[in-house]
Amino acid sequence: MACQAVLLALADPTRRRLFERLRRRPHTVGELVRAQAPSQPAISQHLKVLRDARLVTVRPEGTRRYYQATPEGLRGLRAWLDGRRDDVLAGTG
Repeated sequence: MACQAVLLALADPTRRRLFERLRRRPHTVGELVRAQAPSQPAISQHLKVLRDARLVTVRPEGTRRYYQATPEGLRGLRAWLDGRRDDVLAGTG
């Protein structure tokens, strides 16, 4: 289930902070390390989880890689939540 990957990715507070930062504008790993304080390998691992959940995309630009939030991952989660809400309202959930 795709929404499970999104929920697991956003369950971590560091990943939620990264995602919120990336929703505002694209960042490089270096910018995120300076803003978040964990090590570069830790930030890279968090970004991998967010990418695997389709919450962020990466765009190479020269020697830099810019990460940005994408609405695609949340669309699937929103659809799943809407389905659960409809089930509850219909009395079947």
